[in-house]
Amino acid sequence: GFLPLQGHVVRNWKVRWFVLLQDKLLYYKIEGGKKEPSPKGRILLDGCTITCPCLEYENRPLLIKLKTKTNTDYFLECCSREERDSWALDITGAIHAGHPVQVQELHRMKNSFKLLENISLHNIVEKMYDSSTGIKLTRNLDQGNRYKETFTGSALVDWLISNSFAVSRFEAVTLASMLMDENFIRPVGVRSTEATRSSDPSEKFLDDSNALYMFAESSKKNTSSKEEVHFNISELSGTIVKQGFLVKQGHKRKNWKVRKFVLRADPAFLHYYDPTKEDNKPVGGFSLRGCLVSALEDNGVPAGVKGNVQGNLFKIITKNDIHYYIQASSKAERVQWIEAIKPLT
Repeated sequence: GFLPLQGHVVRNWKVRWFVLLQDKLLYYKIEGGKKEPSPKGRILLDGCTITCPCLEYENRPLLIKLKTKTNTDYFLECCSREERDSWALDITGAIHAGHPVQVQELHRMKNSFKLLENISLHNIVEKMYDSSTGIKLTRNLDQGNRYKETFTGSALVDWLISNSFAVSRFEAVTLASMLMDENFIRPVGVRSTEATRSSDPSEKFLDDSNALYMFAESSKKNTSSKEEVHFNISELSGTIVKQGFLVKQGHKRKNWKVRKFVLRADPAFLHYYDPTKEDNKPVGGFSLRGCLVSALEDNGVPAGVKGNVQGNLFKIITKNDIHYYIQASSKAERVQWIEAIKPLT
């Protein structure tokens, strides 16, 4: 699949097509909407160590870090926590492929938890407040209300793991639930607040990028009314239904670029982002109301499509008759995107 990769000489980000084999991770350049036949590079997994979550870049919270036995660092970025954890588990399995006992231990750690005796909840909270190494506080939007100095459930889980307070997401969720029970943190917004009503203690805290939390002593004046929210922000306030990397044809130059697409409902919008940029702002997007979405046949190049493309194309026509040509990485992925978009049109 597609993942942004940081360059070694020029420290910029390029999107590459990654293929995981048993002993190596290959990555390919995409040219003109098609994968080049020879790999651009390879990461040898023998002796490799993996860090996930990797929080070395504040603006890129979904990183995986691979360090080879020759001490070369590779940073790969995913578009969602679920995708990142899936890649990390598969890569870890490949690294330890010759050591089945270690693979079994990894799976066991994911589903077991015992709070270490030397971990104090007060100590965790103190470190969370640290201005340089603590949890990053951001502004977030929920149901038209803006909240200052908040963090998401998945961000706290990542932080707890990266600071060695937990070794698995299961452990981190348990710790976060304890922090909430002891009134160190509190939920804000609809999603996280509703979860606290669950009868199952393991579901009261959400390991979710849409669930918001803040320090319990933070002022309740951190919200602003729906009327103060700019229209462009309201476009981005919908619930994320699906996200992933797709290849999109440009409107002017008709060239093909990999973009991170985010599909939201209520309101229904499809936005796309340039994954090589540091800011997390969409470079384009449109309302899905009144749109038509359909698959394009793979035999030959359809009208309106330029270049020698890989295939798995689909088209979205907006109610203003603007045509978007998009390429998925597989037929199954194309079907998934079309089925996710259709109910929102």
